[in-house]
Amino acid sequence: MLDLGFVRNNLAMVKEKLAQRGMANRLNEFAEVDQKRRRLLTEVEILKNRRNRASEAIARLRREGGDAAEPIRDMKVVSDQIKEMDEQVRALDAELNEILVNLPNVPHASVPVGSTAEENQEVRRWGEPRQFSFTPRPHWELGEALGILDLSRAAKITGARFAVYWDLGARLERALANFMLDVHTRENGYREVLPPSIINSASLFGTGQLPKFAEDLFRLENTDFWLSPTAEVPVTNLFRDETLDGDLLPISLAAYTPCFRSEAGSYGKDTRGLIRQHQFQKVELVKFSHPATSYEEHESLTRAAESILQKLNLPYRVISLCTGDLGFSAAKTYDLEVWLPGQNVYREISSCSNFESFQARRANIRFRSGAKGKSEFVHTLNGSGLAIGRTWIAVIENYQQEDGSVLLPEALREYMGAEKITSDGALVKRA
Repeated sequence: MLDLGFVRNNLAMVKEKLAQRGMANRLNEFAEVDQKRRRLLTEVEILKNRRNRASEAIARLRREGGDAAEPIRDMKVVSDQIKEMDEQVRALDAELNEILVNLPNVPHASVPVGSTAEENQEVRRWGEPRQFSFTPRPHWELGEALGILDLSRAAKITGARFAVYWDLGARLERALANFMLDVHTRENGYREVLPPSIINSASLFGTGQLPKFAEDLFRLENTDFWLSPTAEVPVTNLFRDETLDGDLLPISLAAYTPCFRSEAGSYGKDTRGLIRQHQFQKVELVKFSHPATSYEEHESLTRAAESILQKLNLPYRVISLCTGDLGFSAAKTYDLEVWLPGQNVYREISSCSNFESFQARRANIRFRSGAKGKSEFVHTLNGSGLAIGRTWIAVIENYQQEDGSVLLPEALREYMGAEKITSDGALVKRA
């Protein structure tokens, strides 16, 4: 959430920045409500001064034995006016807060200005897409032929956009999670944490999913519980309403969790395969940073996510999202897009964002340096390190062989106990 004083004192700048996100109209409403509130506060202050003077006059009259009935009646009228205006001020405060709660973050100065994803800017590439001597197949064909991916039985059990993994397909999912956690904790300086996957509304408000994006979430009926859409939510809220020791910053956490998303608004998109699922697993990276170093930490977090792709030798590119494509809470975001030869396209596999103090203000996460230091809001950052289902796809498609088998990346062979995935011995084969 943006700071009220910051918006009020920098209205023109904030309006310009939010215009880059297509959200400037709400600033007109903010200015109107704020001016009305300030006028009311001035009028209330005048009336309270008048009431104070009347109280002194009434007390003086009573001491002198005079008749105070008329000034008492006048003071009651003034008191009723003050009460009514105080209620109006509270209503305007609530209106201002509602506007602020639904305003997105202000883009960082380095974010490219643009209105659509087509105006995102490529920052760098790593690796060269493999040249195949045959036409590469998409993962849904390969997975079914190898007997390691079963979408039809998942649909029978639950519905569309769910998956069942068999044999080495299931082991690959597990191996990727272990591999990612090991790299992040042993090499990249992250501390592992395993949070709940059921969360409350306060947690979703803290990271910005509520109230604006309720339709993207799954709620448990007749409770204040929701299924977590990403480990960003429970991990960031570990320190909600706390003041951290500034000397411990940055705090870097890695969590492996299931994620649940309704995919509202995505009807007809990516209906085949594993790209857009209602349930998927992910390793999430979360940082709590000092404001002065949060953009250095943003680069570090992005490099940590990239390190997984490099160790798996998967070609990818880094994209800086333009202002119109930024997520609601983000001040700056890099997307990592991995090359998928079976679909002949780069697809997002990680989104690495700096939220500055936006989430920390909503969740009231502060830090203090020294016993007498002033408390400030931390900067929060997060990114996928990586989305496991999409990494599974990338491995299957990039390492496929002409005979339909999949040669496993060297970095995963110890975790898999195998060098190749073949259809030999598969319980379920494509008919």
